[in-house]
Amino acid sequence: MKSPLSLLCACLLLGACATPAEHPDSGISAPPAWQSPVSASTDEKRQQWWATFGSPELEGLIAQAQLGSHDLAAAVARVRQAQATAVIAAGPLLPQVQGGLNANRQKLLRGNGYSQLDADSSNQAVDYFDASLSASYEIDFWGARHAARDSALQGVRASEFDQATVELTLLSSVANRYSQSLSLAEQSRIAELNLGNAQSVLKLVQTRYDSGSATALELAQQKSLVAAQQRQLPLVQQQAAEAWISLAALLGRPVQALPRSHLTFAHMSWPSIASGVPSDLLSRRPDIARAEAQLAAAQADVTVARAAMLPSVTLSANIGSGADTVGDLLRSPFYNLTAGLVAPIFNNGRLSAERDRATARQKELLEHYRGAIINGFADVEKALTSIRGLDQQRQWQTEELAQAQTAFDIAQSRYQAGAEDLLSVLETQRTLFAAQDLNVQLRLARLQASIGLYKALGGNW
Repeated sequence: MKSPLSLLCACLLLGACATPAEHPDSGISAPPAWQSPVSASTDEKRQQWWATFGSPELEGLIAQAQLGSHDLAAAVARVRQAQATAVIAAGPLLPQVQGGLNANRQKLLRGNGYSQLDADSSNQAVDYFDASLSASYEIDFWGARHAARDSALQGVRASEFDQATVELTLLSSVANRYSQSLSLAEQSRIAELNLGNAQSVLKLVQTRYDSGSATALELAQQKSLVAAQQRQLPLVQQQAAEAWISLAALLGRPVQALPRSHLTFAHMSWPSIASGVPSDLLSRRPDIARAEAQLAAAQADVTVARAAMLPSVTLSANIGSGADTVGDLLRSPFYNLTAGLVAPIFNNGRLSAERDRATARQKELLEHYRGAIINGFADVEKALTSIRGLDQQRQWQTEELAQAQTAFDIAQSRYQAGAEDLLSVLETQRTLFAAQDLNVQLRLARLQASIGLYKALGGNW
């Protein structure tokens, strides 16, 4: 006959034979190349993506966000929760061992006692001491325990990828808000210059009106333009202040603790970004990796749910001793080995419903995984298309701005000489202001398109 110890060892070995979780397959093939033309990057250095914009101030703000963001700190705490959950899930893979030490006293208050109480009128108290060491283990025949552990480990990976996604979103938002704040400050400067220019023209019109060379209509038109530009100035200043407040919130600080930047918008530049090939995206974006980890966890949960419908075997061992006095406690040791088989017979469909729910959850996360991949491809394509289109727009807008400035200078000189009416001056003035404002907006859009491409590619993750 085999010893109980040999039987226990055999059962533990059988329980260790668990099938590892399969790597999830999305069923989606990456395209061989991006649709939008991609220019190869000449910078092969592995540096943080925000450092490529040439702004030390932005780098400092990014560092502050990494330390002070409450959203990022919450994501870090979620990772620690997932790690603790994984430790809990791995607990049943080894036997649970418990020890106990008890002391008991029973005292007869009156009467002659009873058969279980060895006491009489001369000895009214009974003492008893016992010590025990017990171990219990459920054999993992169907891989449920290992699958539960694998699910928890995939949950840790998913939470780590979620933290990376939160950080990438946070840092790209900081870069966007910072560049937006500088662009609005530049628009405010342009508005002030145009207001001063309009006021200079108004003085000229007023002088001509006083001398009888200009009409009341021309004077009223120029005053209306000055008023419109005076109205525009506080609007742009308000938007710049709101962008700075939003930036401070991203850093986890009140706006009073974030001094305003004294740098100009022109100090920021955009780099040439190597986008690689679409297949690289699957290993570069943390949100795609997170969706993959969640799908792998769901696959393991299906194994757990299926195993719950099958019989389970539990082994337990106990060794102990008991005595009436402490000195005799270890003189009467005993052991007890138990093996139990439990199989579900009737549960009103609960276990099969849990299996169906886990299977449906797996299918749901498979579609989320596929969607994350397709959305990732789309994000990169849109960023590349945006960069290409903005570069073309800026090429022609530079010419537009130069010609608008020339036209305004000519119209103003001719009006001052009396060779042109005020309508031409007003029209060229509006055109120049719109071109200057559009130039800043296109520069901001180009910076944000580069930030968007870095984010779409997964940053430095």
